Amino acid sequence: MCFHTKTTTSIKDLEEKLKVVRNDQFEISDNDFYHFHLNGYSHPEMLIIPQEDPSILNPSNWGLMPRNEEGIKRNDYYKKAVKWGGGLNAQSEKMFEHFLYKYSAFERRCLIPVDGFYEPHTAPNKLKIPFLFQRKNKAPFCLAGLYQITKDGFVTMTILTRKASPLFAKIHNTKFREPVMLNYDIQKEWLRDDLTERSVNKLINIPYDYSELETYPVSRDLFSPKVHSDYKGITDKVEYQELNTLL
Repeated sequence: MCFHTKTTTSIKDLEEKLKVVRNDQFEISDNDFYHFHLNGYSHPEMLIIPQEDPSILNPSNWGLMPRNEEGIKRNDYYKKAVKWGGGLNAQSEKMFEHFLYKYSAFERRCLIPVDGFYEPHTAPNKLKIPFLFQRKNKAPFCLAGLYQITKDGFVTMTILTRKASPLFAKIHNTKFREPVMLNYDIQKEWLRDDLTERSVNKLINIPYDYSELETYPVSRDLFSPKVHSDYKGITDKVEYQELNTLL
């Protein structure tokens, strides 16, 4: 699963690297959306590149809501939805069957630019240790997602997941899932309007170039509700005795 992300690329750099522009309907400065740690359970705003207009960066709340809900009441909705994950992730295998996803799977797919995300590893003594995944060159990349627009105009989104590759199964060793990362050459393909169910599933299952990634353990502050973990040092490598047999 993917409930924790990092977005430390300036908006200007995202525009240049992804060939998009910020939506001028919103006041978005270069350093907005700059975070060392975003906790999905707080349903923060993140940027997406929507299928409806693949040329823009658009703000969206992390946590997919049905289109017949009211975004202004999203806090109440998320309190109810926490028991089934709060809409933070969507299993890609169920994308065309689930009532909340099947419309978006055809009409409202999106790219979610990040430059890192965190996954938990369960050590032999049951200690949960967070690992940061990012590109070796620290460049941004895109996760595959779905979005929805509520009846009062709020945009919400979810991150798609798939069965873990060997790299992720080694780290995320209880759920055995990973977010769907899209290689650069298929990102725009993901946003095409004419994709069939078969072609969407084909894109979902194209392996990412894992040789571009690095991963290492970071502070358990990331999981602590008592710590404000959106600070630069949260991305620093931490040594754990419990991981001697893993790394």
